[in-house]
Amino acid sequence: MRKDFEERERISGFETAALLRRAIRYVRPLRGRFAVKLALLCVSLLPFLLLPWPVKIVIDHVIEAAPIGQTVTPYPFFVKPFLEPLAGASPEMVLLATIAAQAVLLLLIGAIGAAANENDRIDGYLAGGQDVATRTENQANAGFSLAGGLLGYFDFRWTIRLTQDLNHHYRSRLFERIHALPMTAFDDERIGDAVFRVMYDTPSITETCYRLLLTPIAAPLNIVLVSATIAIVYGDHPLLAFAGLAFIPLVFLATLPFTGLARRSADRARKAGATTTSTAEESLTNILAVQSLGAEAREQRRFDDDSWEGFSSFRGLLRVGILATLAGAIPGVVLGGFVFYYVTALVIGGELSPGDFAVLFTYFLLIVGACVDLGALWMRLQEQAMGLHRVFFLMDLPGERDHPGSRTLETVREGLRLEDVSLRYPDGTEALHGVSLEARVGAITALVGPAGAGKTSLAYLIPRFLSASSGHVRLDGIDVEELSLDSLREKISFVFQETVLFDDSVEENIRLGCPGASEADVRRAATIAGADEFIRRLPKGYQTRLGRSGGKLSVGQKQRLSIARALVRDAPVLILDEPTSALDPDTEQRLVAALREASRSRLVLVIAHRLSTVRAADEIVFLREGRILERGSHAELMARPTGAYRRFVDLQSRGTAS
Repeated sequence: MRKDFEERERISGFETAALLRRAIRYVRPLRGRFAVKLALLCVSLLPFLLLPWPVKIVIDHVIEAAPIGQTVTPYPFFVKPFLEPLAGASPEMVLLATIAAQAVLLLLIGAIGAAANENDRIDGYLAGGQDVATRTENQANAGFSLAGGLLGYFDFRWTIRLTQDLNHHYRSRLFERIHALPMTAFDDERIGDAVFRVMYDTPSITETCYRLLLTPIAAPLNIVLVSATIAIVYGDHPLLAFAGLAFIPLVFLATLPFTGLARRSADRARKAGATTTSTAEESLTNILAVQSLGAEAREQRRFDDDSWEGFSSFRGLLRVGILATLAGAIPGVVLGGFVFYYVTALVIGGELSPGDFAVLFTYFLLIVGACVDLGALWMRLQEQAMGLHRVFFLMDLPGERDHPGSRTLETVREGLRLEDVSLRYPDGTEALHGVSLEARVGAITALVGPAGAGKTSLAYLIPRFLSASSGHVRLDGIDVEELSLDSLREKISFVFQETVLFDDSVEENIRLGCPGASEADVRRAATIAGADEFIRRLPKGYQTRLGRSGGKLSVGQKQRLSIARALVRDAPVLILDEPTSALDPDTEQRLVAALREASRSRLVLVIAHRLSTVRAADEIVFLREGRILERGSHAELMARPTGAYRRFVDLQSRGTAS
């Protein structure tokens, strides 16, 4: 990537916090729906307070046959309304009533009992592999709910739509931003990296927003609710509530030392994934060259190496998570063992009932889970921070923009004038030096010269694909830098040296720059470009889909479609970069005649090497090493025995003759 677009390798903890704050702003258009999600999550926590109590009822009043109301510890207020009608009931009746209550819970929240395997949590995830790309696809499409049953189904449907809408909004903003970047932004960067950022780095927004907005509220609320219930019911044993809370500092101490390592590992994993995507994109795009040169084995080895590095880097990220888990698990097991021993001793001593053991064990796990979610929050956000960093890096690149007070270009009636224009690329390469020329409406101006002379660079200055380092480029006397980009480029049709076609119908490819063009306009432009005849021979004529990059067409056919696309716009400025390089002589003659006709009301600028195209120009401008050496008509320049243009023509003629 260019030096002025250089990406930082590492970010600090403070920069990570800034990235997270910035990500939260994308929730603003969806804040009402996030509020509903938070409310659903909080409501889903309430049933977990109920779940262990039916187990206690079965153990104490069915298995142990203890009468209702005669227990060592009281029941909480939200269970008493269920038990009061059962006072004096037989164990069998208590069991049937408990089963009925469990059936209602199963319908409403999809859960019975206290163990995790008895709770039905609704979620939806794609199959995930051991790499960043497949894992992040889950984040872009995930739906989840702590509850099951009817509540869980509604929560799941709400969440999955929210997830996809958030990702769509974020991904679309990045895609739009990439299109607003100047042409030079990706001069030294593989396009596969940009694809990876759009597809696999953007889902970081989902995990980030859910964790930042839901966890700091839901986890403390869960801890408070469960701890308060324990304090109310088992107030004589305050250690039971505080033991679970001890996991909060324990998790913080276990994860904080690994946050920097997690961030760096996530960065390596994402960059390795982007390299793999780039390698695949390059090899498949250039598959014809690979096969023709017998380079399949080389490309296979290159992809194997990059792909394996992607998996290896992701395993490194997993190792960091495992180390942090072990750092917290070892003291956690000690603490859990102490609580287990303490509660067991209370049951044996008769201070608690066997059913209380099930309740406390479940509540302890709930507190521990909430403490882990809260304590590990910062570390879990590190991986997502690197995805956000890669996305925001592209969003922050300086894009093309109109200058303050920019003017609207209505049309071009007079012509183009370059005044002492120089162009130097950021790496120091000088493409143009002191170029001055005029090209008028009603004439064809040809730019001629050896490869690297600066012809295409000069043409790129007109629609402001590039900006002059010094001098002025004017249309009808107005500096193009003073014009709005939309109005400027709307008046210019550009045929690039490399033909670009899309996997769409022939008609839509021609209509790309002018969506409102009529069917007659499309066919007229195709006829002028010499494309109508071969288009009609295609299986579905103008409705034939072209495949990726127009793979079903020859080079010459692609070039004719590209010319038709430029002609259908009917713009007052027509710029063609090597428009006849792949055309047969008959088609070339027809195109030159069409350009002559088009130039009656347009400014036509042609970059060409073929003499048959150049001869038709009203003025030929010969460039070498970024400077104009000669200008004039073909006859005028050929009349100079030692002229640069004549030598160029003679060399080409001898090459053709040989």
